[in-house]
Amino acid sequence: MKLLITGGRGMLGRTLQRRLAGHDIVVADLPEWDITDADAFTAGMMAEKPDVVVHCAAMTKVDDCEARRELAFKLNEEGSRNVAMACKVCGARLFAISTDYVFSGEPPKEPWAWSETDVPRPRTVYGASKFAGEQSIQMILPEAAIIRIAWLYGAGGPSFVHTMAKLGAQEGAPLKVVNDQRGNPTSCDVVADVISFLLGKPDVSGIVHATCEDQCTWYDLTVELFRLLGLSREVAPCTTEEFPRPAPRPRNSALKKSVLNLLGYRTPNWRDALAKFVREEFAS
Repeated sequence: MKLLITGGRGMLGRTLQRRLAGHDIVVADLPEWDITDADAFTAGMMAEKPDVVVHCAAMTKVDDCEARRELAFKLNEEGSRNVAMACKVCGARLFAISTDYVFSGEPPKEPWAWSETDVPRPRTVYGASKFAGEQSIQMILPEAAIIRIAWLYGAGGPSFVHTMAKLGAQEGAPLKVVNDQRGNPTSCDVVADVISFLLGKPDVSGIVHATCEDQCTWYDLTVELFRLLGLSREVAPCTTEEFPRPAPRPRNSALKKSVLNLLGYRTPNWRDALAKFVREEFAS
């Protein structure tokens, strides 16, 4: 197939290029491709004629989105609308990457994982803009697949995993890491494998959750990372309130993989995916 990847030079886009190298790949990223320019983007699509578009381009820095609401909606809602319209015009299948932040992050009970059928109630500008993008895509292209991911890390970073690995290698006081936010750490490789699987399922549409299995906190993730790396720096659990941020962080944004499980597909446990990533990314 011919695949066009928006935001193709980003962390996930780079992984998709590597993992889907058996296909004809078009990297669509700035400055050559601008998802906010509807006419130019559609013209580029008409010239390339891809079979599938994987839409990764987005404004993802959640605190920046709080400060720059208009830009966040321009990129995440309007940009997604433009991509969906171009796919409709060109007859391309669309996989659009979305986020756990579309949910409130305040679970009704513990433990909890959000299903594809749960109603989004975003509490941040980032989450609201991404949910608006989901709605625009579904209105224009109901057959599109919207793939929600979370706690992402991948080759080359930047990511929480890379930051913690760097800090853990330094001497100093115990690192304080939040221990009251839960989610599914997920490698870009896992997301790429899900997309590769879905390429062979032409009838799959709508919302698909694509994170690793099982939940943990940022503290749990850091402790496991340091164990895998053989780092001895101490990690101390702390609360969300000890690290106030402009955008509120979800207390639990773990995602249930109902659609993938119905298709007979299971993503790996987050510990297994992390171990594989550490072997490949940090091998000396």
